[in-house]
Amino acid sequence: MEIRRAVENDISDINRLLRQVLMVHHNGRPDLFKADVKKYTDSELEEIIKDDSKPIFVAVENGHVCGYAFCVAQEHYGDNILTDIKTLYIDDLCVDESRRGMHIGTELYEFVKAYAKENGFYNVTLNVWACNESAMKFYEHCGLKPQKIGMEVIL
Repeated sequence: MEIRRAVENDISDINRLLRQVLMVHHNGRPDLFKADVKKYTDSELEEIIKDDSKPIFVAVENGHVCGYAFCVAQEHYGDNILTDIKTLYIDDLCVDESRRGMHIGTELYEFVKAYAKENGFYNVTLNVWACNESAMKFYEHCGLKPQKIGMEVIL
């Protein structure tokens, strides 16, 4: 397996995985997430792939993407309350549902961590939906700890 930056030829595989993630969220919170829609258009994906501040890393086996990590560089400098900090935010991490349990997600996460360290980031952060218990367990297994907690009341 190879982990590398995404290229435009990966878009169809990335779309397949984006649909899988969408359905996990839709099944967990149909009140918030639509079914059978795309998070990004193909042209939006093309732009993200070109944007160095939003690297997408893909795990590739036999010419097909079997996992991805969408990342976003976030910098807070001169903020009134936050220290000057450079964070790599994982916006989305997915492994093909047919390949889960094979440590692909762990390898992707470790790749992202190494990339962040090599590029002078202070930390790696992400958000996980409470309805996605398997993702929460995975991230805890990787050593992530809660930084902040979002709460809601449905009216």
